[in-house]
Amino acid sequence: MINLGEYNELEVVKQLDFGVYLRAGDVEILMPTKWVPAGTQIGDKLSVFVFRDSDDRLIATTVTPFATANTFAFLEVKQSNNFGAFLDWGMDKDLLVPFREQPMKLEQGKSYVVYVYVDKTTNRLAASVKLNRFIQKDDVSVMDGDMVDLLVYSETPLGYNAIINNTYSGLIYKNEIFEAIRIGDKLKGFVKHVREDNKIDLSLQKKGFELVDEVKWRIEKILKENGGTLPLNDESSPEEIKATLQISKKAFKKAIGALYRDRIITFTGQGIQLVKPR
Repeated sequence: MINLGEYNELEVVKQLDFGVYLRAGDVEILMPTKWVPAGTQIGDKLSVFVFRDSDDRLIATTVTPFATANTFAFLEVKQSNNFGAFLDWGMDKDLLVPFREQPMKLEQGKSYVVYVYVDKTTNRLAASVKLNRFIQKDDVSVMDGDMVDLLVYSETPLGYNAIINNTYSGLIYKNEIFEAIRIGDKLKGFVKHVREDNKIDLSLQKKGFELVDEVKWRIEKILKENGGTLPLNDESSPEEIKATLQISKKAFKKAIGALYRDRIITFTGQGIQLVKPR
């Protein structure tokens, strides 16, 4: 069985002037010469990506696309017309976003988060910007505290929505973001809480003592980079702390308290000072 739009391990069964044929069951798939690895012989098994070319033929390649079937990705529009938008996904043939899969007309030169899928009607790869159709909302398997992979896909008044582990959606609240993020960013994050309605709150920081340790390390690092002093203390504004360290004032106060108890910093009239080289 061939998994269209995915990687398949196939056996080389023919070698011709224009390429090799690989077999999956009763199906033989061409890999053009330009993609055949040097030294390939009949009987070799190759891990290849399978897609359809402009003539609708199944083709195998060793080229790595920017996205595979059943995944979310951030891709740029190369061309947009009344038939749809065509995305650059790292392959010779661009990936189509049918007009019906666009909640708004996609603009050439801009990038969008899309879901790549196999169209059941045409049996071709396509992409959609209507992400909610492909986000799993039930049977949530992540738990509070889990580290997860995130793909930021939209901004709301409350914060940023992100795809979680290529499966679920969650929200990162703006008042808990201490670094610049943009739509399309791939990040590591943490499940803050899974609600009873299966909605997921996310955080870019660890909780509790793990977070304190991380912030302590960051403050000490920046102190060393600034000659051992920083003009920040308990009286500094949240805005000053965020601008300098990209953390909240609450996290800052916990961390400098721990650094002081460990005799790594001391407090001065101007801020904090590193006293224990490490």
